[in-house]
Amino acid sequence: MNSATQPKLAKERVTQALALTCLLAMGAWITIGPSGILAWSENSRLLEDRQKQLQQIVAQRDVLKNRVALLDPAHVDPDMAGQLLRSDMNMVHPDEKVLLLN
Repeated sequence: MNSATQPKLAKERVTQALALTCLLAMGAWITIGPSGILAWSENSRLLEDRQKQLQQIVAQRDVLKNRVALLDPAHVDPDMAGQLLRSDMNMVHPDEKVLLLN
């Protein structure tokens, strides 16, 4: 071999080694990175959990919307007003009896 080709071969090997290292690093990132193939199942499980939580929150919001509608100052629901007076302010009608449960 010629002494001029020796540095050329060494330079090509270093370049190939760097290219291979970069390709392996990109492949590892695609496989195990935060949005990689292995994280895909975890992300789909988290999505299902969040959708269940969202359904529960929407149901709670609907209940609260109903209560707000029943307490509209223009036309208050008498049952709702009575319930709030009894529970929040400890008020009762004169003909009612209160039983304390301990």
